[in-house]
Amino acid sequence: MGAPVLWSASGALAAVAILAGVGERRRRRRRDPDSVGWVDWPTVQMLALIALAITIGLAFKT
Repeated sequence: MGAPVLWSASGALAAVAILAGVGERRRRRRRDPDSVGWVDWPTVQMLALIALAITIGLAFKT
């Protein structure tokens, strides 16, 4: 896997992490606290950040 592919994947993972943060913020500020969402945004954000760190590390290594 080449460095440009890893940097592209890093950008996509950063976007996913940011969108998950926005989703979590919207979930916390909703008007009806009893409505249940189906996406666990903190888990999505944490997995995206871990994958982001791995891809950046691999991109610097190549």
